[in-house]
Amino acid sequence: MTNITIDQDLKDILNKLDRQFDKIDQKLDNLQKDVTDLKIGQTKLDGEIKALDEKLSGQIKSVDEKLSGQIQKVDIKCDGLEKRISNQEFYNRGIFGGLILLILGSAIKFFGFFPNV
Repeated sequence: MTNITIDQDLKDILNKLDRQFDKIDQKLDNLQKDVTDLKIGQTKLDGEIKALDEKLSGQIKSVDEKLSGQIQKVDIKCDGLEKRISNQEFYNRGIFGGLILLILGSAIKFFGFFPNV
């Protein structure tokens, strides 16, 4: 058997490894910058979302207050109409009763159920 000898300088190997580590470090630095940029962007989006949420909450409260006021106005108008309708029903019953009495009285007189006095 023959012995194989490999002659290589350890310094060259370490230099190659060093260059590889430098490339890896650069890539890690770039990744860290990207992650930092993403975090900054997320923070900005969170701020915008909170601002929009507050704005929408204010608008919802405003619309709710307006609707509540309008509902109260409608309730008041309905109460007024209910009173008018109940009064109208009372008047209608009185008029209808008077008409019935008038018709009955006229019929009694016309058909002569009671002698003329």
